[in-house]
Amino acid sequence: MLFEHGTCVVLEHPAADLTEQAVGILREFGPVHVATPAGDFRVLELNTGEGWLVTSHHPDVVTFVPRDDPEDPSHLAVGILGRSRRDRDGTELRAVHVEAAPLP
Repeated sequence: MLFEHGTCVVLEHPAADLTEQAVGILREFGPVHVATPAGDFRVLELNTGEGWLVTSHHPDVVTFVPRDDPEDPSHLAVGILGRSRRDRDGTELRAVHVEAAPLP
């Protein structure tokens, strides 16, 4: 599920109601609390050159930051931007896209 500010919840073990499950995860693990695991992140540069994924303390939650968004492309600046967007998504909880992967 994709949220308004670029945070994506990729459900490793999807439940019957994908929206409810993803919103519940982001409600709990999206808001940032500095000096706790909720403030931690890693920055992964996409091989396509389109931008970065900023991870969080929950393995199913990442935030996409497009290449053109940050003024400073350093990993620290990109990570802080992605983390702030995750915080907004975790408090506003506005989903913009839901997609279920086909079953194998």
